[in-house]
Amino acid sequence: MGLKELHKEYLEYLEIERGRSLKTVENYDRYLKRFFGFAKISSASEIDDEILRKYRLDLNRGGLKKRTQNYYLIALRNFLKYLAWRGIGSLSPERILLAKAPERDLDLISVEELDRLFKSPEGDGIKSLRDRTMLELLFSTGLRVSELASLDRDSVDLKKDEFSVRGKGEKVRVVFLSPSAKEAIKKYLDKREDVSEALFINYKPHAKEALRLTPRSIERIIKFYAIKAGISKKVTPHVLRHMFATDLLTNGADLRSVQALLGHSSITTTQIYTHVTDKALRDIHKAFHGKRRQ
Repeated sequence: MGLKELHKEYLEYLEIERGRSLKTVENYDRYLKRFFGFAKISSASEIDDEILRKYRLDLNRGGLKKRTQNYYLIALRNFLKYLAWRGIGSLSPERILLAKAPERDLDLISVEELDRLFKSPEGDGIKSLRDRTMLELLFSTGLRVSELASLDRDSVDLKKDEFSVRGKGEKVRVVFLSPSAKEAIKKYLDKREDVSEALFINYKPHAKEALRLTPRSIERIIKFYAIKAGISKKVTPHVLRHMFATDLLTNGADLRSVQALLGHSSITTTQIYTHVTDKALRDIHKAFHGKRRQ
């Protein structure tokens, strides 16, 4: 079977059997197309160490960051794993070692800046109530912006302090509501007069129907309030997800619990937050260690 057909079947396998999102499948398609376009081969058996070496050089010289290079390599490695699973001879997936990438910097804002951000949507108009609810919900649950945008009114049961959300890879996890998030949702829903099933909708004058807010719209709204709050750093829904995780860790939560709350499939992804707890431990060490020797 030719590589073109195997490529097509692998993407179908990701979508149907592995339950990956269409966005993930599109990304894998793009990553693999780059490799096939570079290698100019027609069969899986032609993938060898020399082609891999030249491909890595091409990625590195193409101006891509190490982390981005790894996305391309991971896609190829997973494709090779798929070939091995099907019993199709090719390069062993273990031959692909990832590039050493620098540790990712977390985009964080201070607690004071966070407080100013929450206070930015002023008044009790429907837009302000909606926007305050979005901010509270993002910080209370650590939701991804796509997960927030897809929520329906009946997703959130105010009789409970928790609800289920379907995240990446169609995985369902439970998230929890803080008292302030719960109160914000109640005030917002009490003010709603439309019949849209979406939890967050766009209020445009003269619109014939209420449309669900898109992730991009939510990002723009949060950027607006960050500027209004006088925050010079770039603030996105993902920054609030970071703040959610670091808040838990600095208050004593363990990494495995934070992994479950964020919906990370691998603890490795959650480990980007360990420097936060490391700093907290460093502060404790500095404050309490060796005092009798001074």
